[in-house]
Amino acid sequence: MLKFSNPFHLVGNSPWPFVISILLLDFFISFLSIIYKLISASIFFFWTIIILVLSISLWFKEIFNESLYKGEHTKIVNSNLLIGFLLFVVSEIIIFFSLFLAYFYNSLIPSVELGSEWPPIGINILNPFGIPLLNTAILYFSGITMTISQNYLLNRNKINSLFFLFITLILAFSFSFIQYLEYYNASYSIYDSVYGTNFFILTGFHGIHVIIGSLLLIISFFRLILNHFQTQHQIGYIISGIYWHFVDVVWLILYGFLYCWGA
Repeated sequence: MLKFSNPFHLVGNSPWPFVISILLLDFFISFLSIIYKLISASIFFFWTIIILVLSISLWFKEIFNESLYKGEHTKIVNSNLLIGFLLFVVSEIIIFFSLFLAYFYNSLIPSVELGSEWPPIGINILNPFGIPLLNTAILYFSGITMTISQNYLLNRNKINSLFFLFITLILAFSFSFIQYLEYYNASYSIYDSVYGTNFFILTGFHGIHVIIGSLLLIISFFRLILNHFQTQHQIGYIISGIYWHFVDVVWLILYGFLYCWGA
């Protein structure tokens, strides 16, 4: 009898997708509880993040074993993984589109309760050519260094690829820290009219994506050190790069409309 090899990979039983789904639900419930200042919400939120990170790490470990040691990630599997991730990015684009739609609705047609003005009276907006412009430059250059790192990896230059990935991580951490300083020094909060709500939801949702992207870059950095990425097996690094460029593009749009045009 002829035996045909199957180019596809049938995923084995794993508890982590279900566990992570429940933890993500807990994450958003505890996050909303913090916004509404419920008792002990911060402790619940803290432990949810720790268990979530641990569960994701164990799930990634299973995926790495399938790819590196079992050889189950063929070209077709990698192609399907990339397509699935691109569909995930499309879903994220739709979410941002809905948030921007709410922002444009409130800004182009300000209600009477806002004094029919945008920004509303009493809101001292941030100078778009100060800290926001600095953060824009940082994130823009991080996208450039990420691209350079990927190109060096394609040319099998591990040292330079690691160097520029490290620079990307430094820029990513700098962006998050400066964003925190911007929040800390802002003269308004998420409770100050619909402007504050739109501003902090848009920038905060993007900030969460920056943190997730930074975690993906950290994982890629250590995997690159351990020689996990070969010429034909770089899907993990490609996904990290796509996600980081997605974060860059969203911020450029956000800066242009929220900080500059909205001012």
